[in-house]
Amino acid sequence: MKRLLFLLIGLLALLQHRLWLGENNLSDYVLLQTQIAAQEQSNGNLVARNQILKEEIIDLKSGTEAIEERARNELGMVKEGETFYRVVGSELREQNQFNR
Repeated sequence: MKRLLFLLIGLLALLQHRLWLGENNLSDYVLLQTQIAAQEQSNGNLVARNQILKEEIIDLKSGTEAIEERARNELGMVKEGETFYRVVGSELREQNQFNR
């Protein structure tokens, strides 16, 4: 009976050693869980960004308004007969008003 008890205690010690200190131990498991959560969040952000890009592509393919808006904003183009005015420093003044 004592031999069986010592055998079971030895087996329990061996299993505890593997759980806490062995390969693929509990701390590795927790670390992997946090890495998985971070990767899932990153994937979610990328999926959202891809959805925005898909919607922009559909918008660009479907009409000229989106193309015109892009040409105005990114290339600084204006229509014939329009006058373009650029206000410099307005954002800086607005930020300074909010910071006071």
